[in-house]
Amino acid sequence: MDSDLAIDVRGMTKRFGTRTVVDGINLQVRRGEICGFLGPNGSGKTTFIRMLCGLLRADGGSGTCLGYDVISESEAIRCEVGYMTQRFSFYEDLSIAENLDFVARMFSLPNRKAAVEDSLEQLGLTGRRSQLAGELSGGWKQRLALAACMLHKPKLLLLDEPTAGVDPKARRDFWDQIHDLAAAGLTVLISTHYMDEAERCHRLAYLSYGKLLAHGGAEDIVAAAGLVTWVVTGPDLSRLALQLRRLPAVRQAVAFGRELHVSGIDAAALEAELAPFREDGYSFRRSGAGLEDVFIQLMESSEDNYIAG
Repeated sequence: MDSDLAIDVRGMTKRFGTRTVVDGINLQVRRGEICGFLGPNGSGKTTFIRMLCGLLRADGGSGTCLGYDVISESEAIRCEVGYMTQRFSFYEDLSIAENLDFVARMFSLPNRKAAVEDSLEQLGLTGRRSQLAGELSGGWKQRLALAACMLHKPKLLLLDEPTAGVDPKARRDFWDQIHDLAAAGLTVLISTHYMDEAERCHRLAYLSYGKLLAHGGAEDIVAAAGLVTWVVTGPDLSRLALQLRRLPAVRQAVAFGRELHVSGIDAAALEAELAPFREDGYSFRRSGAGLEDVFIQLMESSEDNYIAG
């Protein structure tokens, strides 16, 4: 066992009836690392996170989380993990401080009052301590949820789409806090749909239909995909996209604002097929593939694991 790994699991599998929601996932995350967990809705991200922190029992696989066995020592793992769910799950008729005090009671913290005060201070909530949770904006609800996760001084944060529905400034502030926590030694596994957030992670893991399709640094994942991308500008790009998607060498043609990103695997074949369109008033510029180009390609090439009952 590598003591530098906060998460070290292999073959993690979870089934619900005939459907395999998490299918033999191997994942290693180093201590102090921020690992971005990406994938479309229904890809198994939330299920995997719940398996890691002991809320769901795996049907197969093995490994450790914070040095504890993920199958037999789930109770010990829960005591050292902070888990932030997708939905706001606090009492809206209680104040911020009262909600944190309730969570501190659940963890049976020995010096509850001091723990609450420390959490309020760390997340910049002291001035709003008496505000009812139901009156908070999305960004402040997010801070309350993170403060609650940090009350018991966890070694690992599991954050399930924590910035969904939050404005850009609140998202940026949140990520600054996450990087500060990681710099202090905290490990973070965070699921997100935002590519700008993915680029702020040290490593990425991409799931689709229960399978881990890519794992590594952003540059490594882009390089391994082997995508060649051309950026196209000009008139009526939606019509052009329909035409280009019929070409054999074109894997995707996706609009990005006033540009069209056209990607393929075979560079020579793609350039040859695009050549006739240069005479129709369009401008073509070769560009490196981005994370979003790669993830769209991964999603489109993966197979749906849903089986109707």
